[in-house]
Amino acid sequence: MVEISFFHLKTRRVEDALPTLLERSLSRGWRVAVQAASEARMRALDDHLWAYRPESFLPHGTRADASPETQPIYLTTTAENPNAADVRIFLEGVRIAPCLESAAAPRLRAVLLFDGDAPDELENARDQWRELRDAGQTLVYQQQDESGRWVEKAREPKAAS
Repeated sequence: MVEISFFHLKTRRVEDALPTLLERSLSRGWRVAVQAASEARMRALDDHLWAYRPESFLPHGTRADASPETQPIYLTTTAENPNAADVRIFLEGVRIAPCLESAAAPRLRAVLLFDGDAPDELENARDQWRELRDAGQTLVYQQQDESGRWVEKAREPKAAS
């Protein structure tokens, strides 16, 4: 079963947190698909991942690039998974459940990265948590602390004590 993580941004923006999550995934040998809700957001992330750090970049591609199946990070706005992603990161409230039931499902993990200061994204995350919990999925909720570190706040199903 895929583990589903909810990452609640409190002190950083998606553009600040996403590269770190992608770097950690690549360091584990995992392929990643990032699904945004809009083409404009995907193009902005595409540009950002090439230039977010002056001394390096994150190798990635989109449908517009050749050989999407070879991309370590694939950016998309649709439920596709040409790089056989181990991890799929959902942005802007893109729904997780339909993907899990399709050929686009990640092999290991699904992540919803959301802005806690955006009321619509926060409400969307709450709705998805309830939906996925009621479907019997394994869920982890992590929130940033003041220093930007992730702190686990909840887990479903709850660990037996």
